[in-house]
Amino acid sequence: MKPWRLLLLLILLVLLAAGGTAAAVRWWLDRPLPLATPTVELSIEPGASPREVAAAWVIAGVLTDARWLYHWFRFSGDARRIRAGSYELEPGVTPRTLLAKMVQGDEAFERVRLVEGWTFRQFRAALAAAPHLRPAGAALSEADLMAAIGQPGVPAEGRFFPDTYLYSRGVSDLTVLRRAARMQSQRLAEVWAQRAADLPIQTPEQALVLASIVEKETGRAADRGLVAGVFNNRLRLGMPLQTDPTVIYGLGEAFDGNLRKRDLLADTPYNTYTRRGLPPTPIAMPGLASLRAAVQPAPTDALYFVARGDGSSVFSKDLAAHNRAVNQFQRGLAASAPNPNPSPAPR
Repeated sequence: MKPWRLLLLLILLVLLAAGGTAAAVRWWLDRPLPLATPTVELSIEPGASPREVAAAWVIAGVLTDARWLYHWFRFSGDARRIRAGSYELEPGVTPRTLLAKMVQGDEAFERVRLVEGWTFRQFRAALAAAPHLRPAGAALSEADLMAAIGQPGVPAEGRFFPDTYLYSRGVSDLTVLRRAARMQSQRLAEVWAQRAADLPIQTPEQALVLASIVEKETGRAADRGLVAGVFNNRLRLGMPLQTDPTVIYGLGEAFDGNLRKRDLLADTPYNTYTRRGLPPTPIAMPGLASLRAAVQPAPTDALYFVARGDGSSVFSKDLAAHNRAVNQFQRGLAASAPNPNPSPAPR
């Protein structure tokens, strides 16, 4: 064979080999990666190198050669764009879609629901039970926790907005609490800026306390504004609020579900039967509707209300009418009788 023909053959073989290699690479890039389990999860830490990310995926359960993944990340030109975060792979993911997921930050999220009317203690219990949430604040005292989220010296109760929060797997519970605290501060500032002109409360903090009481006393959303109106009227007249939820909050874990007369008579900072005005802190986490109601109460002359038993309430302007409502809906009596313990919402 002539030399030039031999050279041409060698060139042809090289080209064929290169083409075959390119085809094999394209085939691998678009072929679903085998997974050791139905889903494979990985949290990529900030600063992880492409080589470390590739190795971590293989350790997590992606059944391929980590070197192949690393070279793909590197030669794609997107290796430096891989984002830290928590990711979840399902069957069907290919090397191409895996890299795209990490570049786009298409993370796997969990969620935790924090409910209106919950106390801070209940909030912490929900966070402790939330999946894949790192309990960085679980062992902290309330004071240390508030300092850790940037609100030193602020009581925790009432300071977190009840909502459903999404979070990346592996983040700290303090991250969720910071978001909830920031959201509550924003909501409180918004409603305070829209407050009615003649309120007896003078600060956003007082509005937050009142909103927490409204939250705990409202059995039906339609009554929320009237409940707030009763409490605003009582504050304006200097009457004690006489609301059971504040007394119950003051009892803390000692409350066994049965509020007794001696509890109503025992003087504590949260006993609104023995003390006038608002308690020293909120008693729960109020939602947006209760925050609005506290500063924009419904117009009413009522000073009393009593639960009907179906979630709604009966509102009264004077004690005689209130006592009749109590007899009808709370005591099951038809006749009127003096009420020795008049309150907005006797239990």
